[in-house]
Amino acid sequence: MASDSRTNAGFDQVNVCRKMHTFVTPGERAFVILTSGSLSLSQSIIALLERDYEEGRGLASAPTLYDAARVIGEQVRFVSNLDRTALERDDFRFNVNLVFGGQICGQKHALYLIYPQGNPLAATEDSPYLQIGEVKYGRPILDRGIQYEHTSLEEAAKYAVLSLDSTMRSNVTVGPPIDLLIYADGDLDIVRQRRFAEKDTDLSAIHTQWEQTLRKGVHDLPPIRFWTDEMGS
Repeated sequence: MASDSRTNAGFDQVNVCRKMHTFVTPGERAFVILTSGSLSLSQSIIALLERDYEEGRGLASAPTLYDAARVIGEQVRFVSNLDRTALERDDFRFNVNLVFGGQICGQKHALYLIYPQGNPLAATEDSPYLQIGEVKYGRPILDRGIQYEHTSLEEAAKYAVLSLDSTMRSNVTVGPPIDLLIYADGDLDIVRQRRFAEKDTDLSAIHTQWEQTLRKGVHDLPPIRFWTDEMGS
């Protein structure tokens, strides 16, 4: 799981807010949620989920990961019923998407995307990763690199950071801090988590080495052959 922390309502109103949220009962269940879209909507959804979790309801009592994904969807629809009409009256879209993953003890781990309508989509062998938010700049790196059952979690973490780095390079609406989390089957806790600040030396090193490696790779490609008029078309 990886997320940036930049939210904006125009170029003159840029803020930092965490988009990664965890729900953990060690040894029993561990969930991670990433959010994108309207900050006010995602905050409302997360607040409702946290309230229920603390009271032993919702995500705390869902019997399966699918049911947990449905719990999130129910809260998305609940907030939609509260706010959608007022938003659309002032020409604002009901814009919120979530990525949800984790595991319940004794069950297989899973990953879902929750749409603004509240319905879940599961990751599969053919589509082993999910994205939300500003996805187009970082997707080519994931498409070329991620291989189901061949890419280790450690390698996947590097791809995730590179994907976000490429997005930040091309889109000012995405920015640090970067939150990164690895969950391995059977952990049932959050044990590997990292936040990269804007001037983090490790993040800067990854950024610099990636650009140098990319330029060297292009330089080392075989030359492109162009046909001349004498050679024909």
